[in-house]
Amino acid sequence: MTGCKPPDVGEASPEHTSLEGETPVGTPPSPSECDEQDRFGEGPDGWSYNQWLHEYETKKIARNIKRKHLALTWKNLSVIGVDSHAVLSDDVLSSINPVAILRKARGPKAETTIIHNVSGQVRPGEMMLVLGRPGSGCTSFLKAVANKRGSFKKVEGDVFYGTLDGKEAEKYRGTILYNSEEDIHFPNLTVEQTVGFAVRNRVPRYVTGKGASKEHVGEMLDVLPDALKIGHTRKTLVGNEFVRGVSGGERKRVSIAEVMAANGSITCWDNATRGLDASSALEFIQALRVTADRARCTALVTLYQAGNGIFDLFDKVLVLDGGRQIYYGPANRAKGYFEDLGFICPPGANVADFLTSVTVPLERQIKPGYELLVPKTTEALESSYRESAIAKEMNQDIEPVSNFAKATSIMVAAIKEEQPKRKTPFQSSYTVPLAHQIQACAIREFQILRGDTPSLLLQQTSAIIQALLSGSLFYNLPTTSAGAFVRGGAIFYPLVFYNLAAMSEVVGTYFGRPILNRHRDFSLYRPTAYVIARLICDIPFMIAQVSIFCLIFYFMAGFQMHAGKFFTFWILTVVSALTFVAMYRMIGSLFASFDNASKVSGFWSMACMVYAGFIIPFNAMPPWFKWIFWLNPIGYALEALQANEFGGLRLACVGQQLIPNGPGYDRSGHQTCTIAGATPDGKTIIGEDYMRQAYGFNPGALWQDFAIVIVWGVVYTIITAIAQERMNITNSSKSSLVFKRGGGNAHSIQQTKDEEKGEVGNSSSSTANTEDGDLNLAKNESVFTWDHLSYTVSVPGGHRKLLDGITGWVKPGTLGALMGSSGAGKTTLLDVLAQRKDVGVIQGEVLVDGRPLPTSFQRSAGYCEQMDVHEGTATVKEALVFSARLRQPADTPDDEKLHYVDSVIELLELGDFQDALIGTQGTGLSVEQRKRVTIGVELAAKPTILLFLDEPTSGLDGQSAFNVVRFLRKLTAAGQAVLCTIHQPSALLFDAFDQLLLLAKGGQTVYFGETGKSSSILLDYFAKNGAPCDPNANPAEHIIDVVSGASGGGRNWHDIWLASPECAGVNEHMKWLKQDLLSKESKLKLDDAADFATSHWAQLKIVTHRQCVALWRNPDYIHNKIILHIISALFSGFSFWMLGDSSSDLQLRLLAVFNILFVAVGVIAQLQPLFLHYRDIFETREKKSKMYSWYAFVTAQLVAEIPYLIICGTLYFCCWYFTVGLPVKASTSGQVFLHMILFEFLYTATGQGIAAISPNSFFAALMNPTILGAFFINFCGVLVPYSQLTVFWRYWFYYLNPYNYLIGGFLTQILFDVKVQCDEKDLVYFKPPDGQTCGQYMADFFKEGFGYVANNSSTTECGYCPYANGGEYAKTLNLNERYYGWRDTGIMALFCISTYGFVFLMMKFRSKKTKSAKME
Repeated sequence: MTGCKPPDVGEASPEHTSLEGETPVGTPPSPSECDEQDRFGEGPDGWSYNQWLHEYETKKIARNIKRKHLALTWKNLSVIGVDSHAVLSDDVLSSINPVAILRKARGPKAETTIIHNVSGQVRPGEMMLVLGRPGSGCTSFLKAVANKRGSFKKVEGDVFYGTLDGKEAEKYRGTILYNSEEDIHFPNLTVEQTVGFAVRNRVPRYVTGKGASKEHVGEMLDVLPDALKIGHTRKTLVGNEFVRGVSGGERKRVSIAEVMAANGSITCWDNATRGLDASSALEFIQALRVTADRARCTALVTLYQAGNGIFDLFDKVLVLDGGRQIYYGPANRAKGYFEDLGFICPPGANVADFLTSVTVPLERQIKPGYELLVPKTTEALESSYRESAIAKEMNQDIEPVSNFAKATSIMVAAIKEEQPKRKTPFQSSYTVPLAHQIQACAIREFQILRGDTPSLLLQQTSAIIQALLSGSLFYNLPTTSAGAFVRGGAIFYPLVFYNLAAMSEVVGTYFGRPILNRHRDFSLYRPTAYVIARLICDIPFMIAQVSIFCLIFYFMAGFQMHAGKFFTFWILTVVSALTFVAMYRMIGSLFASFDNASKVSGFWSMACMVYAGFIIPFNAMPPWFKWIFWLNPIGYALEALQANEFGGLRLACVGQQLIPNGPGYDRSGHQTCTIAGATPDGKTIIGEDYMRQAYGFNPGALWQDFAIVIVWGVVYTIITAIAQERMNITNSSKSSLVFKRGGGNAHSIQQTKDEEKGEVGNSSSSTANTEDGDLNLAKNESVFTWDHLSYTVSVPGGHRKLLDGITGWVKPGTLGALMGSSGAGKTTLLDVLAQRKDVGVIQGEVLVDGRPLPTSFQRSAGYCEQMDVHEGTATVKEALVFSARLRQPADTPDDEKLHYVDSVIELLELGDFQDALIGTQGTGLSVEQRKRVTIGVELAAKPTILLFLDEPTSGLDGQSAFNVVRFLRKLTAAGQAVLCTIHQPSALLFDAFDQLLLLAKGGQTVYFGETGKSSSILLDYFAKNGAPCDPNANPAEHIIDVVSGASGGGRNWHDIWLASPECAGVNEHMKWLKQDLLSKESKLKLDDAADFATSHWAQLKIVTHRQCVALWRNPDYIHNKIILHIISALFSGFSFWMLGDSSSDLQLRLLAVFNILFVAVGVIAQLQPLFLHYRDIFETREKKSKMYSWYAFVTAQLVAEIPYLIICGTLYFCCWYFTVGLPVKASTSGQVFLHMILFEFLYTATGQGIAAISPNSFFAALMNPTILGAFFINFCGVLVPYSQLTVFWRYWFYYLNPYNYLIGGFLTQILFDVKVQCDEKDLVYFKPPDGQTCGQYMADFFKEGFGYVANNSSTTECGYCPYANGGEYAKTLNLNERYYGWRDTGIMALFCISTYGFVFLMMKFRSKKTKSAKME
């Protein structure tokens, strides 16, 4: 059946496709005319999506609203991509190999044809199913016809949307929608917020009247969730694999709702039912059918494991194999066509699976006598089709494109009707005006920020902490010469803090990019609107954050107590902070790779701070880098802040700055002030003169600089918007298998793959004949039971019970299925049974052989999770060996473990790509291959109790799913016990299971027991309770539909189960089973006292080796780290080029050392996301399976970095030390070099420690400025010298700060050997008393004071140099002796050890113990 369509709508003449609104062909068919199967979405109150859509479309016709109908036509379509033959992976050395670089640069790679010369047409109101094995080109075909061509090298032939070609159709992008297989959403938004956002951005102009737009949004927010059966999840977070939210199936339906809200004319759905149960999948396709019939939309869908109920809803089907068209025609004639060729469709098989199986030698069935007649190759099947009568019919059925001219013009007019009357150049294909887009994006951004409460609180908390710490550091600045330099540091500090804090925006930019790309394709909003909305949202939060900071910091520091100056300081800080945010967002937007963006942002952050005018004054900047100041918003902001504070300020020159000083030196006219800007008598420092002479700043440029900072912010925002508009994040080449170097079998894989699945050839065509033979699989003789198991979690406003009194068992040699609708608690039950939950309350009993679970249960039971989480740089075999070595018993010889891994590889048919890198989602292994690797990793552990699998067939085609279940049957035949959740199984697949546990919403049992041959026992149970199954129906689909769909009649099947004799039998058997098991000796042989199978030392060796290999195969990370060090070192070296021995050069030596601290900022920003990536893998899978301990993980992370830290430290030292012109003497340079290496260790451990306690990389990036800035840099003795630190900090925190010893170790020896020779500009002059020479006059002063007089014999003018040697300057920094250099290096080594201990401590805090079941 094909749904409810007007009788002749598939074969339409032009008038059938021209629903222009003025004279409609007719109203949509009424619901009473529809087939019963289209009455989906009907709730208890009688509401149905079918009825609603009929009324909605009728209203549009009555209002004479033009309708958007487009036919899709493709002629001689061929898609050309980059050849994806197997390639070798890059590593740290190979990526810089000149030969390899030249080979890559030689020219474009060879081409390969993905789609071969296909033609066809889908008219309005029609649905076409695209079928093919993974790697056949289904997704590539969908992308090509959906006008998403960026991932292909070339597209040949023609694709028309009505009469529009691809270039013209780009103007109407929102009418041609492509929904990818992945579910990409903001995890911290609720379902209602996510769907509501899409609805708001597609409200057409004809929805007019007071409150009409709001009413329309409210109506759609009621309709879409209810139509897709996710109305109950409206207030629930969408979530992802790391954020708890809706179930996987419900998340898939959120993606579907988003596309439906976008209201396209042509929709292309790529495997849209992945993760949905059979009933939900059928309901979705029914929704699509209804939408096609009522709204006359054009739909193309690729599906895997499509049941016959789904298949029958399509008008046409296109079957691809190897990119070749082996069938295109009516869906109801496809089966007969292949049967006429000589193929047999097995009884009860899904037609869709039959159509794709004809290309697989080991799976197709051929009629007797047709063995030599049937086409066996892809080319032969293509040729047979092209010569067939049905191909000729379909070619004749393709209408000329010109027939759709009127419908196309109506579509264009309809889009104009939807858009605002006054359109801007920014309108393009977008429905709502730019202002509304900005408003919607701003509301969503506020919702995202509110959803990420920890990060939001951290931003405000860090402002308070920074203000209190820095305010106490600069507390009550003296209005004397002693406070001049420190006051400059206090003014500079807010800019440093907000500059470092803004670097987190680089991470945030990459987090939202895939979602932005998806929404841009749907024409929900322009990227420009998103950029502006983020800026708007920043303003109130930044004002709040800066206000808190300024109120505390300004008055604690003791700046000028003048209202005007305070508010000027406040507004300058607000504008500067917003500009810094815009600057780092721009950097993130300009680069496709995070590694490159972090490298550039790290360098630019350092450059901006060095060339702001404080570290190197403007008048002392080297000419070759002076241009950086003019491009630097921090420079303008600092000049404005100094003009605000130093304007009108008068400082008394006293103490050490008044020369000479002391007893007998109080005669006016014979003293001078060493601080710039002093009056001729040396008594007063004029603020304006001080900033002009000391920094080269213009006191009158305050508001000019303020305007320039704003202009820079606007420029950054404009560049960000342009970059986001032009950004194409689609890969330009096809994904391919990537083999490790030296693997030896890359040459064996020569067949190209389709871009989206990464499948090499036909997996089943290379099926290994491993049915026979002893694979030495682990045997299980224990019985696993759970009795009255419940699980409750805390939710806002109370508690929610996710599992409700579930009872069941799995016996050795049995294959158990766990089924239920999406959100019924299947994955939750597996997590609880496998002891993977660390929150909530578990009640009931979970037993092995009637006894409590042993300590070693988690490592002795295999659990294949749904998400296929793996270390991407490991090869398939390495992943299995890693699991075997860590989880098999320690007394098992290593050779035996390796042999067992080979057995598993043979069983799962992984041999062809055992040396291939696993890669990440979308690159590397295909979906099916990754699923087999997940199973292999658990099998390699030789589970002795049970094997859990969560949706092992989701995302696979019918044949691949059958292969997986066939593998599971092999395991049970070997004595293993297996329990797995499964979605959308065919009748043949479902028959492979021995028993079934069926759950309803709320985790309630509906059925538990044997299924019987051909599911007879199961079907008898439902039949006698009023839900008989049609003989031709799929039993799995039937029972899911009964429990959660329309066939259940609204009955409570959980209550029916509780009252049934079958339930009583289960409870009785459970009692007998526990008593029987307890009366026998347990057959479980386990070391109950051991959490882990291997020793701590073995864990350290194995995990560290894997981490070293992972970094070696990550050249982008390593090279970016090295390049950042080299560039930063050279930049610093040439900024402080060949320093001399004058007194001003002493301060530049200090600042050259101080500048080293900022290289840590960029490198930490780069290493934290990688550390968190590895931590997520560890916490998501490896920790819960008790592979290895948390301290083995931390040790591996630290040790693997050591070689690269030594290389980076050496390169930095060589590039920086000698360009600055520091002493070459070995005793000095050697100590500084050692200190540099220790610094590498220190900041790496610091960055990893911050990451260890952070929930995500954005949170870590927000913490960095607080830890590095407020605690370490503030109190290291540079911004505020030791002698001027407040007493509270001076005697404890200063000595606990590792950066204090860092500065001391670098600086002491390079200062103490310097014999100062002051330049003319460094001398200050005063007149000696009459009758005395300068030497005589200063003799008493030099008994205690520092410096020397350049002209001792002069009687007219004395030239004073502040320091006679570097040791005198060092003492002002509390570096009182030369040996302090080596002392501080030793203390640094201790700090390195303690900081590494800090990382261990932070990971220990995160390690939660998993929950166990407890009897009430």
